[in-house]
Amino acid sequence: MATPRLLWMGLLLLGILQTQAQATVSVQPDFQQDKFLGRWFSAGLASNSSWFQEKKAVLSMCKSVVAPTADGGLNLTSTFLRKNQCETRTMLLKPEGSPGSYSYQSPHWGSTYHVSVVETDYTEYALLRSEGSKGPGQDFLMATLYSRTQTPRAELKEKFTTFSKSQGFTEDTIVFLPKTEKCMKEPE
Repeated sequence: MATPRLLWMGLLLLGILQTQAQATVSVQPDFQQDKFLGRWFSAGLASNSSWFQEKKAVLSMCKSVVAPTADGGLNLTSTFLRKNQCETRTMLLKPEGSPGSYSYQSPHWGSTYHVSVVETDYTEYALLRSEGSKGPGQDFLMATLYSRTQTPRAELKEKFTTFSKSQGFTEDTIVFLPKTEKCMKEPE
């Protein structure tokens, strides 16, 4: 029979191995950042965030424009509808590790998030995974479906659902955002 000390060490090792496995995220092979630039629409989201669970019924699609930065990173500028007003936020994604991997420092929470372009064909869709922590016991995980159009094909929605489930999300944490005309037009 295992001693309590041996059992404790085994559980600790299992926890370390699981954490390392979760930290390994695949990115788009041979990611080409220049092809990823331009306009995208957030068509689908999945998240373990309590904020997301509370707000998912009122969220709508947002428009994002991805532009390069001088340091090899990306400016991700998103425009979305909030309280019947258009709001714009810009995230500075700094390159981290292999191409397609980035980090983002949240000015609101002061924490760092890791963003990976897991899969993309550059012309129609992209699947992203974001993770980080807002504090002890507040781990954050999100999957995003970006589409070049406001009406992604059914096959892409199914691909996103499968991807989200592979990240540990359940049906009730996956949402496809409704299309809206507000905040989607290009600036004059």
